[in-house]
Amino acid sequence: MTTSRDDEITSMPAAKLCALVRRRALSPVEILEAHLRRAETSNPALNAIVTFAPDAIAQARAAERAAMKGDSLPPLHGLPVTIKDTIATANLRSTSGSRVRADYVPAEDAPAVARLRAAGAIVYGKTNTSELAIEYNADNPVFGRTNNPHDHALTPGGSSGGCAAAVGACLSPASLGSDLVGSIRIPAHFCGVAGLFPTPGRVPRGGHYPPTEGTLATGASLGPLARTVDDLALLFDALTREDGARAVSHADELKQPVSEIQLRGLRVACYADDAAVRVTEETERAVRSAARALAAAGLETIDALPPEIEGASDLWLALFPRAVAEVVRAEYAGREELAGAAARAILRRVETASDAARGDDFDAWAERRRLRASLLERMRETPLLLAPVGAVAAFAHGARQVEVRGEFVNTFRAFGYAQACNVFGLPAACVPAGRTRAGLPVGVQIIGRPFDEQLVLAAARIVEAALGGWQPPPAALPSGGDNPL
Repeated sequence: MTTSRDDEITSMPAAKLCALVRRRALSPVEILEAHLRRAETSNPALNAIVTFAPDAIAQARAAERAAMKGDSLPPLHGLPVTIKDTIATANLRSTSGSRVRADYVPAEDAPAVARLRAAGAIVYGKTNTSELAIEYNADNPVFGRTNNPHDHALTPGGSSGGCAAAVGACLSPASLGSDLVGSIRIPAHFCGVAGLFPTPGRVPRGGHYPPTEGTLATGASLGPLARTVDDLALLFDALTREDGARAVSHADELKQPVSEIQLRGLRVACYADDAAVRVTEETERAVRSAARALAAAGLETIDALPPEIEGASDLWLALFPRAVAEVVRAEYAGREELAGAAARAILRRVETASDAARGDDFDAWAERRRLRASLLERMRETPLLLAPVGAVAAFAHGARQVEVRGEFVNTFRAFGYAQACNVFGLPAACVPAGRTRAGLPVGVQIIGRPFDEQLVLAAARIVEAALGGWQPPPAALPSGGDNPL
């Protein structure tokens, strides 16, 4: 049973929690225990956190002792965080949603997790994902499905859906996810939280399974999800610093590397139609609202679709599926009976694919290079893009199609807006920007040039401040059916 004090603590932004710990105004143990009680109350119906760290309390007590000594503290000291189950955590089960790895316990942290720990974070749980992170849901044969905190009949998105559901429902102040095809931004959009897809390679990708190497490294990244853009910046700073343990003085607060003043006059290309799939009226309205917020802050917004964006889904399908299929085939070779529905579908496609279809499309890579060079040249004058994350808000569990303005669209095709960033290796932040008539969150994405994450985050802060940002999900939720735990 949670208390009003628990509600206060668990709804605080991560940056505020860290500041209170540094001031010795709040104990790491108190923070963790409040989140554990919140999880005890809400997680059985959500199934967002699938494994809890048995040493979490011990970590919090050690953090409390360090704080009481009066020493300078690292920036995330005492902050409980959750980690996507595809990312290795030392001595804590990491299944990637595969029956083959159901009992796998890594000996070492992924480098990104190690950086969070060095910055003072307490890893207190693992969040659910789709099987081998291959679908837009958080449903797998090991742990079952995760429900959306705004409506349990809907998916939280994927494949970092457990991260977004845990953060959105205040089970966790922040979470570490991964993104190859919109897998951070789509769950953030569905669950009404903020998410950052950093430039591929900006955050170390080691320790992720499936591996994000070779072909996949071109479009994959690990990145944070949180309830505020400032919290994304806080986590991103820790994830991109090798000296994660650097001390922060008691009075030090989160600095804003790019100010609103610096953004004035900057050009933003805004579009709500990628010429491939239309978006709902509610999604278009959210993009327009975000554009007005940026214009009111002094940015120069123009209605323009960069022509290179058209056909991003087709290009994604030409570049990456073979590498994904090879991982799935290797995972279940000789033990196909352990594959879940998502993996079986890929295995069937591999069996029926022609040899020509299995080969890397050299022409597609050449086209990607040509279009990316053209887009980056265009972005020298217009360094930010504002776009939908996808055509629709959260959809029902198991849906393979969604309806957009009277037409039915494949769920993969509906999110070509997010996939474009992966195809071209562009950083993007998702930030809440509206609601549907049914009360579901609608996010938009701010897209920047490679390594321009701070600019992206600064623009996202403007949208967040103008449009309200994260809003708590309904207090009373339907059961959503049987709980898989």
